[in-house]
Amino acid sequence: MKFILFCLMLFSFIRIDAQMLASVYFKHNRYELSSESKQKLDSLARLDNNLTFRIFGNCDPSGSAGYNKVLSEKRANAVSKYLQEKIKNRNNLQSTAGLGDEKQINDSSTEELRGKNRRVDVFIEKAFAQGEKISQKAFASFLSVQISQMKIKETFSLPDVNFIGNRHVWLPNGNQSLTQLFNILKDNPTLEIELQGHICCDYDNFDGRDIDSGTFNLSWTRANVIKEFLQNQGIDAARIKAVGLGHLNPLIYPERTEEDRIKNRRVEVVVLKK
Repeated sequence: MKFILFCLMLFSFIRIDAQMLASVYFKHNRYELSSESKQKLDSLARLDNNLTFRIFGNCDPSGSAGYNKVLSEKRANAVSKYLQEKIKNRNNLQSTAGLGDEKQINDSSTEELRGKNRRVDVFIEKAFAQGEKISQKAFASFLSVQISQMKIKETFSLPDVNFIGNRHVWLPNGNQSLTQLFNILKDNPTLEIELQGHICCDYDNFDGRDIDSGTFNLSWTRANVIKEFLQNQGIDAARIKAVGLGHLNPLIYPERTEEDRIKNRRVEVVVLKK
């Protein structure tokens, strides 16, 4: 199963409003940090003070469960040790854990996909006061803006297209919006879009577990199921790109009600070509 991992860059210039993630990758059966990984971790170490770091090591499934567990711990510890030397006492390294091959983000059917599972995820989170939460305004609706007024790389919302928790099944009130999306693409044959999937609530992983597929790429499966719907209606697959952004761009954070959670289980549209 194809999975495109969203990568945050230029960490030194990012202000943490909620939570962000960075991932570093490893060669098969190795736990040494590459120069590229060290450069990324150096950037993380320059972030603002008073942040919490949590580190999770992962493996592809090629070894035994016991071997993978140990290897993932060595990877997590290598990252933890490197970061600790860099951040000193400015930020808090809250936890370091090796998960073995428990948190596969794809089916590891190719070497490229296995490489995505040989990683360490670093979660960085700011502290919230009791009852505090962030609420961002949704983007303008893709269904109500004239194509001529849209800009390339501009992001739009898909009103009412939200999903059942832990699944890539949209709620019934999204049917009309998706029909409108199809009609817009049909009537504008040069239009190309990117569908960006989002999840809620799973703060211990980049992405959530899709209980239907068994993989940890729920945001991607949500975007991809809409792509498949549009393909089945006759839209050329080459005009649609599906990506998963995990929980890194919430409309509401942290989610305190089911309404909050539903709002974050969404797919947004980015214009790639008109």
